[in-house]
Amino acid sequence: MIVKLSSIALLAALTTAATAQTAPTTPPKTATTTATHRAVTTTAHPAATTAAPACSKLPELSPKIPALPAGAPCAKPLYTIVSEPSVKLQYVSPLEGPGLRETLGLEPTIISLDYVDTKIGTGELAAPHKWYTIHYTGYLLDGTKFDSSLDRGEPLNIAYGQHQVIPGWDTGFDGMRVGGKRRLFIPYQLAYGTTARGAIPPKSELIFDVELISQSDEKPQPKTPPAPPKDSATPAKPATPPPTDPSAKPSTPPPPADPAKPETSPHPQGL
Repeated sequence: MIVKLSSIALLAALTTAATAQTAPTTPPKTATTTATHRAVTTTAHPAATTAAPACSKLPELSPKIPALPAGAPCAKPLYTIVSEPSVKLQYVSPLEGPGLRETLGLEPTIISLDYVDTKIGTGELAAPHKWYTIHYTGYLLDGTKFDSSLDRGEPLNIAYGQHQVIPGWDTGFDGMRVGGKRRLFIPYQLAYGTTARGAIPPKSELIFDVELISQSDEKPQPKTPPAPPKDSATPAKPATPPPTDPSAKPSTPPPPADPAKPETSPHPQGL
């Protein structure tokens, strides 16, 4: 069956179709969500180095060593070294005693370079690779004073960090200022080791009182000795002997001594 549409109905249908094609399309509404920001938490990482103890445990010192000034702080480590043996025991028989590791030298070794600042300097901060002019006095634990620049009346010049002195000195001035004074407690591993050195026995821990007088880029020149006085530069002329009288007769020499009677010589004093 064929349905005939009137012209009015056909025109209305065409108009509706055209309007649908040109009308803007409204985007569909989307559900809005509010983003929730979570709090960022940071994880605290453990420190790279172990915290230094409040005070170092020092060996017993002889009363011959001068006491520290009143109010001086306790000794603290400049650094601590832990030496782990590279050789490990794989098997130990039950017949062995508990001191096997110590006997074989397989126990870890812990050493520290300890210090006490007895006077804070007001000058420049001690810099590496400089020439230091210092006064020092060295003691053994039993109070023996084995060396002192103060007794000689002349300070010592060292090239800091150049391996010209013991390791305890080559690293013991860090953090000081010119004019400062410090007491160093140097274990034998950072001193002369297992070798005797003059009055210093093997494996001796050393105590040094040091004073940083100055620092410079160049090696300080030795002091010029004082010039001699002007009067002593010109030697004195010998006195002119008086003229002799040619007509004067020579004096008669004394008679020779009697060989049978030798002269008696005095005894040396003190005998």
